[in-house]
Amino acid sequence: MGEHAHSRYFSEDAYEQAAEPKELHVVPNAGHVDLYDKTDLIPFDKLEEFFTKNLL
Repeated sequence: MGEHAHSRYFSEDAYEQAAEPKELHVVPNAGHVDLYDKTDLIPFDKLEEFFTKNLL
């Protein structure tokens, strides 16, 4: 989720209700739509690490 996303509280609420495994990662200086198309902001390494650890 982006640090400055107007919908950040939705992500925080979903995180609190989610079962393990879970990890909340806040992308600094990013808004909501920044993570749609600004590929330099998308934390691909964090996504790969989480899915590799928890789904394989």
